Amino acid sequence: MEQLTHFELTKEFLDLFQVALENRDDEFILQTLEGVNPADISALLDEFETEECHFVLNLLDNKVSAEIISDLAEDIKGKFIMDFTSSEVAQFIEHLDSDDGVDILALIPLKKREEIISLLQNEEKASNILDLLRYDEDVAGGLMAKELIKANLNWTVLQCIDEIRKQAENVEKIYSVYVVDDHEKLIGKVSLKRIILASDAMKISDIYDPDVVSVETYLDEEEVAIVMQKYDLDAVPVVNARGRLVGRITIDDIVDVITEQAEEERQIMSGISSDVEEDDTVWVLSKARLPWLVIGLVGGLVGAYFISFFEGEIKVIPIMAFFIPLITATGGNVGIQSSSLVVQSLANRSAFTDSLVKRLVKVLFVAVVNGVILALIVFGVVILFTKDQRIALTVAFALFSVVLLASFMGTITPLLLDKFGINPALASGPFITTANDLLGLIVYFAVAHSLYGL
Repeated sequence: MEQLTHFELTKEFLDLFQVALENRDDEFILQTLEGVNPADISALLDEFETEECHFVLNLLDNKVSAEIISDLAEDIKGKFIMDFTSSEVAQFIEHLDSDDGVDILALIPLKKREEIISLLQNEEKASNILDLLRYDEDVAGGLMAKELIKANLNWTVLQCIDEIRKQAENVEKIYSVYVVDDHEKLIGKVSLKRIILASDAMKISDIYDPDVVSVETYLDEEEVAIVMQKYDLDAVPVVNARGRLVGRITIDDIVDVITEQAEEERQIMSGISSDVEEDDTVWVLSKARLPWLVIGLVGGLVGAYFISFFEGEIKVIPIMAFFIPLITATGGNVGIQSSSLVVQSLANRSAFTDSLVKRLVKVLFVAVVNGVILALIVFGVVILFTKDQRIALTVAFALFSVVLLASFMGTITPLLLDKFGINPALASGPFITTANDLLGLIVYFAVAHSLYGL
């Protein structure tokens, strides 16, 4: 059989693999998975039952199995890992970095977790894991791995190279060597290139770079992501309150944070109140969507009730009713656009440098340009079809006013929520749309009252 390094999860392939699992065809499974990236195997095992996945992992090398489990989605990983004995889980963790081991242990009940830690043969790893479990999972201390390469300021290059060889056994990816003083305080870094090019007798103090970016253990994961994005870092060292080097965070962990953050904000902006997956139960999916749908429903009822106040005006000028959807839809769209840009800027604080006044002035000018163009378009279209200048002017002026108000609302609301410590993504979706619908109706009928003298 031809060896694969990648496969597509087609129905034919999954059916073939299912048959191999049912027949316990060890040879076919091993040949199929040989040389395949663990992340691809994780995606494959997502399609099968836990018992079948357990059988596959028992066939593979423990190191490969550990990487496969680490790559599983968190909700699947939690259910999956409980099917293994404490001894099996301990063997997997032996092959993972300390931060990945903690991610697995965090999904396991306390009693079994302590049993697994006691079964770890690598005492240094067990100590590192116990240290990391003290931190919340959403701060730098909870993200970091204890495995890293460090060198003392007073070492020679030859001493440093010997130590790198020893430490590198536990470190999968080496981005740079961190330099510490005799008190383990982080004072700089040195690249592998400079170490290789330097003479053996040269001191690390002569070649290290004191300009090093670090983060504190208590820093929020979103702030860590901002730091790594701002300085374009593959890894960032983590220091404690005394400035001592205690770990490092690598880019793969931050990519996970950014992905989770983007998914959370996308769901909130879409009107989904909790983290859900497509394969969740009907009740879970319904419960996540209902809150914002109810808000939208209430907003619609309030809007309908508000329109009832102007029933007399609509009877006098029936054509006004035709343009209500245009006004509300435009206000909602403008509000969503404005709030989305603000939320994006707030997520990347390094790009959010303008003062509030300067930002609002800029929003005003953009709204004026968009409002004038849209108003002219709608004025021309209404004149063309109705031949009524007053209704055309009413709709055009109302539309222009709605664009200005919706832009202001879409900008200021996320900023205010962020100032009060509330997720600004909450300002988007149904909330902004509903608020701007009501504002649009108020403006529309107010303009009609003025121009028609009602």
